[in-house]
Amino acid sequence: MELRPSYPIDTLRLRLRPLRLEDSEELLAYRGRADVCRYLPFEPMDEQVLAARLAGELGRRAITAEGQALTLGAELAATGRLAGDVTLFFHSARHAGGEIGYAFHPDIAGQGYATEACTALLNLAFDKIDGLGLHRVVARMDSRNGASARLATRLGMRQEAHHRSSEMFKGEWADVVVYALLDDEWRGP
Repeated sequence: MELRPSYPIDTLRLRLRPLRLEDSEELLAYRGRADVCRYLPFEPMDEQVLAARLAGELGRRAITAEGQALTLGAELAATGRLAGDVTLFFHSARHAGGEIGYAFHPDIAGQGYATEACTALLNLAFDKIDGLGLHRVVARMDSRNGASARLATRLGMRQEAHHRSSEMFKGEWADVVVYALLDDEWRGP
């Protein structure tokens, strides 16, 4: 199971593509913010951290083995501005399982860009010809992250679990909720 998309991946209003070093300033505009990173599994990034991550996993262009992730920038087609990024994690070939993640600049909240980008990402996850052909995709989040839960619901995912005080997250015990979607439930665009 591999994923080698042709770039860019165009949606109605977005262009999804691999991240690059030239995106640093726009990435720092949201990945460097404490309010954006509050419920994400990383601290606000600075230039050095971001450069190192872009030289590694954030700069990946394909998934060639389980355990890898592909992060794509969501660029506004009309302006070229990087609005956010979406990530597809390939967890298991045997169980055909993966996970999605997302981070967007708060200035564009409420306009449907995250839903549009994640829809394209789920197409890559479930497509049996041009995608990974996954059976199940989850979204895991801190239970206090209502915006993320609403996005998962808009994508057609259902909440399957609420793990109370299950993970040490940024210095405190946090509840984790898990949303999931199966390939035969995916309605696509």
